[in-house]
Parts: sequence; C-alpha cells; structure tokens
Amino acid sequence: MISEDLDLRELTEELKRALGHGEPIGYLRGKSMMRDTLVHMKGFSELEAEELVDTLELRGFLRFLGDPSERSVADAPWEFTPHA
Repeated sequence: MISEDLDLRELTEELKRALGHGEPIGYLRGKSMMRDTLVHMKGFSELEAEELVDTLELRGFLRFLGDPSERSVADAPWEFTPHA
C-alpha cells in the first residue's frame, strides 16, 4: 500500500535525478525503467512502483511525449514535471 504522505513532487525529482541522462525512451520501456528504478531506489514492491508510475502519469508529474498507439512515435521520451 502506498502511503498518502508520499510527496509525489519529491518522488518525481528523485526519479529524474536517478535516471539522469538515461531518461526513459518508449512508452512501455520507459514505464518499466521507472518502475524498476523505484523498486531499487525506494524499496517499493514492483506492484507498488507500477501503481506509483501510473499515478505520477495521471497526475501530470510524468508525461509521455509520443503516442504509444502509433509505432512511429512510440519511441519518444518522457517528460518529468515535478511542479505539476
């Protein structure tokens, strides 16, 4: 279970710093990379980390800059917006 006290802005900043210049590319590959980073960095379970990535995306902290349904832009990068 994810704590309601979790600061999503700070978590987004930490995730951005942890990934550095190897920012996630691709919709599914990017989500998997961010999930795995949260598992290793914060000790979340894979399910918790996956839910967190989904929550960050839904709340506008993470934004995929392509269209996952179109192959030609499925390899686009993600944008981190800690101030969302």
